[in-house]
Amino acid sequence: MPLNVGDTAPDFELMNQDKKKIKLSDLRGKKVVLLFYPMDFSPVCSEEHCAFGPDIGKIKKDENTVVFGVSCDQPFAHEAFKKQFHIPYDLLSDVNRKACKAYDLYMGEEPFNVSKRGTVVIDPAGKISYWKEQPILEHRKVDDLAAVI
Repeated sequence: MPLNVGDTAPDFELMNQDKKKIKLSDLRGKKVVLLFYPMDFSPVCSEEHCAFGPDIGKIKKDENTVVFGVSCDQPFAHEAFKKQFHIPYDLLSDVNRKACKAYDLYMGEEPFNVSKRGTVVIDPAGKISYWKEQPILEHRKVDDLAAVI
């Protein structure tokens, strides 16, 4: 079932690149930006995350905003990806595909079995304030994200 702006954001608990569990409901009171993407080290994803790094201040405007990249890759792949491209936010591992399915951003098992490229912004009360699926081969632009956050 598709999600709509104003819906309660589905809760999740995912491991970051350091194998630390991150639970969405523990972040109530903060604005949460979820950057779903297909896979670490792919050309479009690498270009996209490289662009976010230097301009993270445009997306993470204050200490009350947290940003996460979310893909189906394992934590060890996230660790290498984050290190190689100097990504300044945590990367969450959705290996069971539960989060991307809950957020209606799952590409499907055959032949891909990965997350779609999409952006979800969750307000401090835990409600979805923005949801957008991005064309898979088109990276998001920092200024576009900054305008909606």
